[in-house]
Amino acid sequence: MSSNPVAETVASLMPRAKAELTELVAFRSVADFDQFPRSESEDAARWVADALAAEGFQDVALLDTPDGTQSVYGYLPGPEGAKTVLLYAHYDVQPPLDEAGWSTPPFELTERDGRWYGRGAADCKGGVIMHLLALRALKANGGVPVHVKVIAEGSEEQGTGGLERYAEEHPELLEADAIVIGDAGNFRVGLPTVTSTLRGMTLVRVRVNTLAGNLHSGQFGGAAPDALAALIRVLDSLRAEDGSTTVDGLAADAAWEGLQYDEEQFRQDAKVLDDVELIGSGTVADRIWARPAVTVLGIDCPPVVGATPSVQAGARALISLRVPPGVDAAEATKLLQAHLEAHTPWGRAGEHRADRAGPGLPCRHLQPGVPGDGGRDGGGLPGAAHAVRRAGRLHPAVQHAGPPSTRSGDPAHRVERAGGADHAVDESVSPGELERLSVAEALFLRNYAAS
Repeated sequence: MSSNPVAETVASLMPRAKAELTELVAFRSVADFDQFPRSESEDAARWVADALAAEGFQDVALLDTPDGTQSVYGYLPGPEGAKTVLLYAHYDVQPPLDEAGWSTPPFELTERDGRWYGRGAADCKGGVIMHLLALRALKANGGVPVHVKVIAEGSEEQGTGGLERYAEEHPELLEADAIVIGDAGNFRVGLPTVTSTLRGMTLVRVRVNTLAGNLHSGQFGGAAPDALAALIRVLDSLRAEDGSTTVDGLAADAAWEGLQYDEEQFRQDAKVLDDVELIGSGTVADRIWARPAVTVLGIDCPPVVGATPSVQAGARALISLRVPPGVDAAEATKLLQAHLEAHTPWGRAGEHRADRAGPGLPCRHLQPGVPGDGGRDGGGLPGAAHAVRRAGRLHPAVQHAGPPSTRSGDPAHRVERAGGADHAVDESVSPGELERLSVAEALFLRNYAAS
């Protein structure tokens, strides 16, 4: 850590940050109220609201969004004539999955081997704490030089779009000159990363119905159309022989020009088994950052245990499609649905319903760590790159995104957490990375105010 007053202040605040993250992780704020009590999410939202109010935020509010969850909003005025920056995070978390599989209780922050473990420690309650640390450091060293809006979403992990629909009805709420999103991962520990290009995503539910009811496979198998077999064929049509995603009409050959990802390192990071090949073609970076990717998220069909010798009458699946930066997500959804329709065998027994489509952020590239070249984003991205370089004493990995679909003048910049096992068992965050990235965010706000 470089020696400067902001860094020294953040370092002194880390014990408080750990105590606060312990409190926040303790809320089982999974926004799936069939599994977890709504009160847990509401209590977490109030915790965030109280924290903002204690920092002097005005207009702090719990926003009731159309999906039945709450987002937390607050406004901290800066100097007259200053720019406005929106800080985003989310306080809801993924379910803990197999709680018995955790080394320590998922909703109890635990320090082990230099990391803090707990559901949401990285994704994204750690992001909430990062924003608080950055603002406190600035307040202790001359003040916050910009107007700050904070929005903490309550259903990001569920993908139900509550905040998105609320923002469409209240566009002035999130108006800002720049957005800082505390919800992604560093490329690796020790390499501070500013992400400003993202793939979008669409979710589609597929249902295949072929019979009025299940049939005895001994009597009817061989002629009766099996819905599960039909669904398997539909899903298989979405991949080429090498595993590449194939959606009719959707380009899948883009090349990534930025930071590259060593294949062996990727295998280690993804924990790919020794005798299993990676899928797709091109570089790893091409495959995971520049090209579409289909994932089957779930299938409803009889489980192996308890299955009977029957021809299945119906089956369904939930599919996600990661949409390349710059590709219209709505158009990609239409192409996916048309593909599913065209590849459903044995007549037109398939139904395809789009649940959600979110755009990605297109990119161009800048040299990392070069301040002052405003380019299209008015100085935001170079300022972020310079900030993370100063905070971590390393050049960050940087790509630049075009303006997102908000009413802000500058693109969204992700000053990123360094997390581990997001969405999985034993999620954790490195406190050292949290400290450095809090410094980086504070320095970015200073740089951006002066640009």
